[in-house]
Amino acid sequence: MGQNKILIRGGLLYDGTGGEPFTADLLVEGKTIARMGPDLPDSGAQVIDARGKVVCPGFIDIHRHCDAAVFTDQDFGQIELAQGISTTVVGNCGMAPLPVDPRWKEEMYRYIRPVLGTVPHGLPLADYAAYTAGLKQLPLPLNMAFLAGAGAIETSLKGFSRAPLSAKELEKAKAFIAQAMDAGALGLSFGIMYQPEYFSSREELESLAREAGKRGGVLCTHIRGEGDSLAASVEEMIQVAGNAEIPLNISHLKATGIQNWGKTIFKAIDCIEQARARGQPVAADFYPYTGGSTTILSLLPPTVQADKPEALRAQLTAPGGRDFLKAELYKNHPGWDNMVTSIGWDRIILSSLSGGNHEQYLGKTMDEAARNEGYEDAADLLADLLLDQETAGIIVLSMDQEDVDTIARLPWTVVISDSLYGGTPHPHPRLTGAFPKLLREYVRERKILSLKEAIHKMTGLAADRVGIKNRGRLAPGNYADIAIFKPECFTDQGDYLNPLRKAAGMDLVMVNGTIAWRQDKTEEYSGSVLSRGV
Repeated sequence: MGQNKILIRGGLLYDGTGGEPFTADLLVEGKTIARMGPDLPDSGAQVIDARGKVVCPGFIDIHRHCDAAVFTDQDFGQIELAQGISTTVVGNCGMAPLPVDPRWKEEMYRYIRPVLGTVPHGLPLADYAAYTAGLKQLPLPLNMAFLAGAGAIETSLKGFSRAPLSAKELEKAKAFIAQAMDAGALGLSFGIMYQPEYFSSREELESLAREAGKRGGVLCTHIRGEGDSLAASVEEMIQVAGNAEIPLNISHLKATGIQNWGKTIFKAIDCIEQARARGQPVAADFYPYTGGSTTILSLLPPTVQADKPEALRAQLTAPGGRDFLKAELYKNHPGWDNMVTSIGWDRIILSSLSGGNHEQYLGKTMDEAARNEGYEDAADLLADLLLDQETAGIIVLSMDQEDVDTIARLPWTVVISDSLYGGTPHPHPRLTGAFPKLLREYVRERKILSLKEAIHKMTGLAADRVGIKNRGRLAPGNYADIAIFKPECFTDQGDYLNPLRKAAGMDLVMVNGTIAWRQDKTEEYSGSVLSRGV
């Protein structure tokens, strides 16, 4: 039996390079693009009429958190393919389900649950080779690639301790990174805003980054601070990456805190532009929303964070513990972004809860939930949630639209979703709509970007950023990851009140030459596990 042949007829091709679109036919044979040009003969191929539609590379989301969901969610792929996503990268923000040590396993999985969701027993997490092999055994609806998560690595060695890695632990951490790279990781991710990485020294960070850099990897980092300390945090990572000789991608570049709007983002951009002018490979990604999403523990200042949940509970229930928390919440802590004081309780939304009988809080701001329950201060509600919950997720409306527009216009930024898979009925709407939102709002409605610029940021530029080869561009010989849609019909439907509404208007998605999505449903599972440089 011969390989499948599909002829896409008469579409307007945006090839992913950022160049001008052109009308042409495109012939797929097997997993790759065979020919592109006018009036190609069908030669027995299945013909898809794309007249009046955009034909472009499938979108590449280099920042999702579906590390575990790909194994556990029977519907995985639907919300992704509905957006035109044909490839995603996991292991971001230093968070990953592996490596894991039995001593810290429950604590680590509890900590990352709002981001990755529940990590059940029985997943192939013995090592990176097992994880890759496990992915390859799945019927994948889209392509998957991964980064080694430095936070998971550090936690597996020392738990959530503030202590620096010992010399022996540092060598073990580097060995984990080497193993991940050998198993196909695209690079390394940091989550320096989170425990235990927040307490890492510059030397530790450089040593870990160097291990990935010498193996051809990229460094993707959630920086230390995105508010008052934004520019300093960006500069910190530029120096770390420069000394480690590794390409740097700043994850979800943004300026948080009302007092910083219209100001600090320009200082951060200047730091990046200066590094690029020196020849250092530094860039960033962003999501097209003014609200972010994270864990409730990110509201706690360093003076309150504890090594273990039990220690935090003991701290809060000790005499004066609650008063200490409240006092620290309203203080300025140099080098740490205080979301409570910079945006306020009325811009922090409870999006997921793991225990207790508090469903009535979901989808409400901390301020609203506190008032509804008779609290005089939302800090008291926070204290009770910390005592009653294993973990919780929040949405923080922390950004200014003009700042986001500024980031979107930069020629070196790529689009991401930063989707969290915490299993909540009130996730951030970027889970279901980041890519169509960009095309609807930023291209069609507000004209911040042209369609060719936006597609470039979601395809070829994204592939280049993390070292994915032969994808992200329409060209003979490249893999046939292709999206087809009418730009005026392709749209996001979710919002903060109804975030799980799936995107609409994506007519067809091909993954590795096979039709994976058509007529609003998954057709075939043809995804592959991608490795660095492959």
